[in-house]
Amino acid sequence: MLRPYRPGDLPDLVAAVRESHVSIGRWMAWAHADFSTSDGAAWLDHCARGWQSGTAFEFGIFDRDTGAFIGAGGLNSLHPVHPFCNLGYWVRSACQGQGAASAAVRALSRHAFERLKLARVEIVVADGNAASLAVARRCGAHYEGLLRQRIRGTDGSAWDAHMFSLTAA
Repeated sequence: MLRPYRPGDLPDLVAAVRESHVSIGRWMAWAHADFSTSDGAAWLDHCARGWQSGTAFEFGIFDRDTGAFIGAGGLNSLHPVHPFCNLGYWVRSACQGQGAASAAVRALSRHAFERLKLARVEIVVADGNAASLAVARRCGAHYEGLLRQRIRGTDGSAWDAHMFSLTAA
């Protein structure tokens, strides 16, 4: 289940990032062993500002039955002129491989098409991130190619990335 973050999600967010820093920190520089309550609070504040301004729509992923925090996904980098955005996701280590990311991608893309009226959603995956590549493929995203030096890697250098897209029509 996806829902916007609430202030009470802070402890679970911090615990999930710390638990998962080995698996997701390779791809996301912010996910490190020392991720603090202050880091998490800054993220929740950033997310709230994105919702208020309509520039980003970040969600927590929660277990439908227990309400446990599983990970996060969002729609960001909304283009100011053309109807597309970026879709990103991560799942805490203990819940990886159980379909949460795929379910989140499907729900997020529906939100982009039905609520935001976008025509295109892009999923940009670092070269070598096999788990995220598999999620994009499982969700039926169209593979558009390998883009050279497309993203800033966790080491600060430019990394190649795979571009996938989902479209409304």
